[in-house]
Amino acid sequence: MKLKVNQQDRSYEGDPQMPLMWYLRDELGLTGTKFGCGTGLCGACTVHVDGKAARACVTPMADLSGKSVTTIEGLSADGNHPVQKAWRSANVPQCGYCQPGQIMNAAALIAANKNPSDAQILEGMQGNICRCGCYQRIFAAIKTAAKEA
Repeated sequence: MKLKVNQQDRSYEGDPQMPLMWYLRDELGLTGTKFGCGTGLCGACTVHVDGKAARACVTPMADLSGKSVTTIEGLSADGNHPVQKAWRSANVPQCGYCQPGQIMNAAALIAANKNPSDAQILEGMQGNICRCGCYQRIFAAIKTAAKEA
């Protein structure tokens, strides 16, 4: 199967049921996508598939033929996507483990809605868990990034 990962053409010939997470981490060495729960409930593994947020731990490779996958490494070559800049400005991370998934989900949210309301941010970020409880800073960073995007 052919797909794109971070704008690069890739091919995959393995088990079609293997989760995207393991292809990214083990075969491509893209370790920014984090393993959390393994069931798509925590959001640590969030990537973009054709521009929409997707949980890499439950997305089988069989679903990706001809699609484009973007990981945290491919969001911005220099780390200056509006969401990444807002994250730094708001000092969002505490432990940082969930942050790649949080950033990827927030970037997809803002790409789909340039001016999300508070309720839309809360709804759009559902399923991305931060054990450190950085939700107020995450929310503030999303508001800031939406203004710059």
